[in-house]
Amino acid sequence: MTSKRPRLALVPETPPASGPTEYDLDWSIMMARAQSGDREAYRRLLLSVTPYLRARALVRLGTADEAEEAVQDTLLTIHEARQSYDPARPFGPWLVAIADRRIADRLRRMRRQRRAKDAHGELTHESPPGQDKVVLDGRALDAALADLSPEQARAIRLLKLEERSLAEASARTGQSVGALKTATHRALRALRRRLSEGAPR
Repeated sequence: MTSKRPRLALVPETPPASGPTEYDLDWSIMMARAQSGDREAYRRLLLSVTPYLRARALVRLGTADEAEEAVQDTLLTIHEARQSYDPARPFGPWLVAIADRRIADRLRRMRRQRRAKDAHGELTHESPPGQDKVVLDGRALDAALADLSPEQARAIRLLKLEERSLAEASARTGQSVGALKTATHRALRALRRRLSEGAPR
């Protein structure tokens, strides 16, 4: 489900631009004028880059709704960071860097949403070779996590279910990266043991 938030009102869609290189000079000029307070140049810039951003996001994200969310995220970032653009440098690479970061953010968000849905619905766990695949519903997963120490359960939720990086998890928990790695390793070993014990014979 996508979030409800105000969108930058542009205009009817136009055919996607082939890429930043072809339009880089025009975009650079319009952005420089926008930085000087030219609202019309800024409006035309956003209209011109939007089809390219939409096409780029759609290739990476696969759905029109998610692509549109990424476009809006990118346009908002451009607006917030517009004064940081250096008019002496090409606009295209600056634009692409922002777009790719917002697309990557959207991909991470999509993965976390899928993991959260799995955790509250069904989670498929690949057992070691020679054992059956075990399917847990949300309650069984919670029961398995409840057998872990608080540190181990927190590590599993952050690193495996929410797919956060070690750095993010460390910042959230106050644990060192090394401690998180150890907790995760021990937790996975305990979960595999619990899952294999509960597997149907």
